[in-house]
Amino acid sequence: MPEEAIGERWAQTLGEYETHLARERDLSEHSVRAYLVDLRSLAVHAARLGIDDPARLDLRALRSWLANLKTRGAARTTLQRRSTAARVFTAWLARTRRAEHDAGALLASPKAHRELPPALSQDDIRAVIDAIEVDEDDPVSLRDLAIVELLYATGIRVGELVGADVDDVDLERRVVRVFGKGRKERAVPYGAPAGAALDEWVRRGRPQLATAQSGPALFLGVRGGRIDPRAVRRVVHDRLGAVEGVADLGPHGLRHTAATHLLEGGADLRSVQEILGHASLGTTQIYTHVSNERLRAAYRQAHPRA
Repeated sequence: MPEEAIGERWAQTLGEYETHLARERDLSEHSVRAYLVDLRSLAVHAARLGIDDPARLDLRALRSWLANLKTRGAARTTLQRRSTAARVFTAWLARTRRAEHDAGALLASPKAHRELPPALSQDDIRAVIDAIEVDEDDPVSLRDLAIVELLYATGIRVGELVGADVDDVDLERRVVRVFGKGRKERAVPYGAPAGAALDEWVRRGRPQLATAQSGPALFLGVRGGRIDPRAVRRVVHDRLGAVEGVADLGPHGLRHTAATHLLEGGADLRSVQEILGHASLGTTQIYTHVSNERLRAAYRQAHPRA
């Protein structure tokens, strides 16, 4: 969407907001880009209403924007995301005195339909890990096993795994330090199988791939640099797809699976929230629905009068 379509004042303010998101909030490039796409949509709509300055935004204009998006068939999740982007933006305008009041303070978000995240069974996970043939002379096999084990053991995000350095792993205490959304730091424990796979990778596999460009990165690509998120996703998809009957859920599916198995094993919701790095307990609560649904399915299958 060209900046000429939104006017000079909008373009200037969005440029300043982009700097704020990247430098002060330390958001990823992807997150910054997503915010700006949503806000440029708002800017174009506001310009059509004759609002050439973000400082002149009001609640009516914001609601008109969302209503227009809904009329054009935007999904509830899209509307929810864009209303959130607008509220964060207008709060920043008011806080930095770029606007006299927070136009989005009373803007409500449409409730998004929350589907149960898919998860693998414990037998499926075991089959996937057992199918990874490890060869000490093949560093990629050692790396792939460590990646799958760590993602399942901790439920960390792909970006958190990719950003981890060797010194972030405490092999003795079996804890990995990661930086989540907004660069929030947390320490996540992992079990003995993941610990053994990580130890083999760090001691035997990583030195075979390491180059002068490797730096402190924990996981490396085949050329020796820090592994790319796309490469991690490809590893997981390949390893899941190699086992017949196992759903190819990708890395985020392993995150969902880890959370589900923790709750099924008796972990409390607050602990799972800390492990996953969720800012809100409400985000974690959806996994209780997964466990309850599995319980009901098992009951229907097993009980003679279900």
